[in-house]
Amino acid sequence: MNQTSNRLFDDFAKLMTDAVGMAQGVRREAETAFRHQAERFLTDMDLVKREELDVVRDMAVKARAENEALIARIEVLEAKLAAATGGHVVAAPEPTERPKKPFPDEEAPAADED
Repeated sequence: MNQTSNRLFDDFAKLMTDAVGMAQGVRREAETAFRHQAERFLTDMDLVKREELDVVRDMAVKARAENEALIARIEVLEAKLAAATGGHVVAAPEPTERPKKPFPDEEAPAADED
């Protein structure tokens, strides 16, 4: 009888081990399904990922710094122009479109030569 009860306990332990393994598998599948549903929900809401937001924020910071540098450069050039013309500088009208020509320190796009 002792051997029979040991075998019974061994079978019961094996059954419980298999049940725990199956429960863990079901848990992993449920987590995966939930994660996919959440990702699809967030994708449908047109939300951006954190990495994309960080990239755009960095671009905005860089653009703001470049804008401030250009404003300072314009102020220096306006001061030089005012000093050269004796303070008689006529303000240019506000442009309605962006100039078609590149600025002096920008390179013109290379023309395709065949």
